[in-house]
Amino acid sequence: QVQLVESGGGLVQYGGSLRLSCAASGPTFDKYSLMGWFRQAPGQEREFVAAINWNGGSTGYADSVKGRFTISRDFAKSTISLQMNSLKSEDTAAYYCAVGPVNYGRLRTSQDAFNNWGQGTQVTVSS
Repeated sequence: QVQLVESGGGLVQYGGSLRLSCAASGPTFDKYSLMGWFRQAPGQEREFVAAINWNGGSTGYADSVKGRFTISRDFAKSTISLQMNSLKSEDTAAYYCAVGPVNYGRLRTSQDAFNNWGQGTQVTVSS
């Protein structure tokens, strides 16, 4: 079992920044696991935001956040972070950390590549 705890959400003004963190733990967590962030706005389906591969050498982003968001991971702390800059109203959503099996191939970003999910942290961008 893998436990994921997100933090860092909150209320921010349009154009502002936030940094989300996700701490992973549990007996089956592998520090080289695929890790990523998804989000879900009210009335909408959950969507991919960003992912990072097993060694941190490959990252992927949704087109809507490219150039504004940066995902990173800290192997020593078993955490990933999402630095969000130039936030827009459309970034308002619950953000979920996700973990998937170790994969040494091409970075996967689809939801079915992830099998453990956090409880989510709310990000609200005010205009």
